[in-house]
Amino acid sequence: MNLKEIEQLIDIINKSDIGEATIEEGDFKITLKRTSQMAAMPQAQTSFPVIAPPSAPAAPSQQSAPAPEPDNPAKENLIEIRSPIVGTFYRSPSPESDVFVSKNDHIQSGDVLCIVEAMKLMNEIEAELSGTIIDILVENGQPVEYDQVLFLVKP
Repeated sequence: MNLKEIEQLIDIINKSDIGEATIEEGDFKITLKRTSQMAAMPQAQTSFPVIAPPSAPAAPSQQSAPAPEPDNPAKENLIEIRSPIVGTFYRSPSPESDVFVSKNDHIQSGDVLCIVEAMKLMNEIEAELSGTIIDILVENGQPVEYDQVLFLVKP
């Protein structure tokens, strides 16, 4: 489903009296909900299960070759969870709510880790593995880029 189709769905919801609609295509699922607080602006939640293997070290620049750092064995086995989209990072579903996860929390596959808001759509980022949150690399309300590392997880 592309952005144009999502915008058309939002427009249809806005012009109707439908309170909620869920569309699934393969691994993609989007739920549009109209809430009493935001009757004119439906909120969408899209789940993106995301994991990425630890990235290879970057090649040294040609300007100056820094001294090689000793390998940190504790970080070698960590999995990076990256943002699948550009948006704003939120640790909880609302300012009054508890955070989804904190450092040292144990997570299961399918657990919601955070929300990345993009174009007024709230995209839930789900864990695709079980493990322990070792570090949260983004602050609440901070803009994030596509493929930016959000969490480090020890499987």
